[in-house]
Amino acid sequence: MVKSVDFGVYLGTDKEKVLLPAKQVPEGTKVGDVLQVFIYKDSDDRTIATRKEVKLTLGEIALLRVRQVTSVGAFLDWGLEKDLLLPFREQPEKVKEGDEVLVALYIDKSGRLAATMRLYPYLEVNSPYKTGDLVKARVYETSDNFGVFAAVEDRYTGLIPKKEVFTKFPPGKVLEARVTKVHEDGKLNLSVRKESYLQMDDDAEKLYKMLEDAGGALPFSDRSDPEDIRLTFSMSKNAFKRAIGRLLKERKITLTEKGIEIQVKSDIINP
Repeated sequence: MVKSVDFGVYLGTDKEKVLLPAKQVPEGTKVGDVLQVFIYKDSDDRTIATRKEVKLTLGEIALLRVRQVTSVGAFLDWGLEKDLLLPFREQPEKVKEGDEVLVALYIDKSGRLAATMRLYPYLEVNSPYKTGDLVKARVYETSDNFGVFAAVEDRYTGLIPKKEVFTKFPPGKVLEARVTKVHEDGKLNLSVRKESYLQMDDDAEKLYKMLEDAGGALPFSDRSDPEDIRLTFSMSKNAFKRAIGRLLKERKITLTEKGIEIQVKSDIINP
């Protein structure tokens, strides 16, 4: 503390001072004392100090709740009287009041603190995980070129590659994922599907149920277009072929010129 006034104390140096309001000054504080504070700009755009505990500091990542959405962006509750602005340009997808969003804190071009949902530069890469580990991953951005970016345990950088994405994952959704690769730089590749030999049973069951719902036949085969398969069944062509193979082995389906059909009992010839 460098100076005491009726409305608070000034911290810093004689050349550069910041006000700590009187209601936050500990009793008995005197010139020369050292206080730990957080510095930000208040609603009147004045640089001010606070001893309140904030939920997010510069360069960190935290899960914050959206208080309101206005014409300039969303405002987040971060523990201070003045809510934290999350500009529209920092939202990969628009958020709404009541949402909980994972954000980082940065300084914008005007020198103000603001939040961003674009977390890639802020996530850590030195995770303790290895291939095969199961983790919780929170989606924060989707790329048409790369896939779905997710923060593993809200801390480490992870990616569900495009070839592994068969459905839409909105930002904020928490997934149970499996680590499929740990890159040399520490970044994690993820999958929300089980290992192939385990996933095959689920895929076969799903395919059979879709056949039942469609009246017993579907115009697909192992020669169908991979993208058509992905859009219809939410699985890769390889997974689709494995599911067909399982159902053929169990004598539950038959392949025809028109596609796949459920095999009725009268069609089954005992060996």
